Order: sequence, then C-alpha cells, then structure tokens
Amino acid sequence: MLYGVIGIFLLLIIASFVFSVILRFTNTQESSLGILTTIISFITLFAGGFITGRKGKEKGWLIGALTGVIYTLIIFLFQYLGYDSLFSLEQIVYHVCYIVTAMMGGILGVNMSTPKTRSI
Repeated sequence: MLYGVIGIFLLLIIASFVFSVILRFTNTQESSLGILTTIISFITLFAGGFITGRKGKEKGWLIGALTGVIYTLIIFLFQYLGYDSLFSLEQIVYHVCYIVTAMMGGILGVNMSTPKTRSI
C-alpha cells in the first residue's frame, strides 16, 4: 500500500506544480480550476489504487480501500494538526468517494496483473 500512497502524493505534487505554473504565468483565476482539481484528485486516487492492486495481486478492493483510507487519514491529520479544523460534510463526501475510487483502481490493478487462465 505504501507504493500506492507514495504514487498518489507524487502525482498530486506534480499536478500542484503544473497548476501553480498555470496560475502564475497566465490570467487564469484559481476559482476556474476547481473542477479540474477535483478531477485530478480522483485520477490520482484511482492510479494509487491501481498501483497498490498491481503490487498486491489479490483482494484489490481491500487494498485499494486501505490505500484510500491511509490517504484520507494523512489529509485529516494534516488538516487537524496543521489548521486545527475537522472535516466538513462536503469533505467527508469527497473522501468517501476518494476511497471508493481507490478501491476501483485496486480492483482493476489486480485484474490487470494476474494472468487469465481458463480451462475448457
């Protein structure tokens, strides 16, 4: 699961760098990138679940969900310890969807990594 979580944070760091370059050198406003930021977040959580599923090779739904839970826990601790605030209802909904997305990525990762053998 560590590979998946590291993959998530690396992809998010790259996306944050790209967004900051876009905001700095264009006339784009931060409010116009809101939906794009959400889409990138879902893609990175899916990719992290996929990486975890490929490494785990079994029970993709479980290891994908655990990857999403670890990501959510890290974000929660950062927000709680750094900003002294809890998740809002909107953030809870987002993080539940992130966990489900990582779970789907884990399922697909397991299914893409195991060879298909059928006996006829």
